[in-house]
Amino acid sequence: MTEEPPRPRRILLKLSGEALLGGSECGIDPDVLASLAGDVAACAKTGTELALVLGGGNLFRGTGLAARGMDRVTGDHMGMLATVMNALAMQDALERIGVATRVMSALKIDRVCEDYGRRRALHHLARGRVVIFAAGTGNPFFTTDSAASLRAVEIGADLMIKATLVDGIYSADPKQDPDAELYPRITYDQALRERLAVMDLTAIVLCRDNGIPLRVISIFEPGALRRVVAGEDIGSLVEPGHET
Repeated sequence: MTEEPPRPRRILLKLSGEALLGGSECGIDPDVLASLAGDVAACAKTGTELALVLGGGNLFRGTGLAARGMDRVTGDHMGMLATVMNALAMQDALERIGVATRVMSALKIDRVCEDYGRRRALHHLARGRVVIFAAGTGNPFFTTDSAASLRAVEIGADLMIKATLVDGIYSADPKQDPDAELYPRITYDQALRERLAVMDLTAIVLCRDNGIPLRVISIFEPGALRRVVAGEDIGSLVEPGHET
């Protein structure tokens, strides 16, 4: 008798801002937003506690303007505000299909959403609400990948999912190298040693040192998120174990 794969109890889902673009160069595609919200809603309704972190690259990238002379701290704060806009858009899309959702910001903007607090976030999750963490860590020089890893640690997530533009982790960019090898399962140490484009160094070390596995899947594969929540082994799994 085949054993059923374990279902994650609490998940932190990281979505890139670019996932919201659709066919546009900038902004939010309403159809893409609705589709993503539908996937999130289906997972939340299984009883899995679900938290999200969205990037802001579809609206603004502070590093680009910093390279052209803008103050880096100012640019990063603008990028954090872009993630708040994406979070509010996702909250609206989820609530329109009946999913209770809370946006919690690391920057104090309590006229539009809640301030982030770990205990309050855990309360929302226990009540079956989807929680969207916005504004990164609230500090410049940290990516939304690092923010996602930090929040995953703080809420005690037993799995972090990164939904990207490719269907897993490759030895090289599969769009540029047709011989790039897909890694179905690796360790964080291997990702660091081979400098694989999984997440930034801070994010990887946070997950590794706190024992949180990472599943990388394609945001464009229909039903991928639901399959992961059901316990299926798809995409690439990065495990916390140290190499010997």
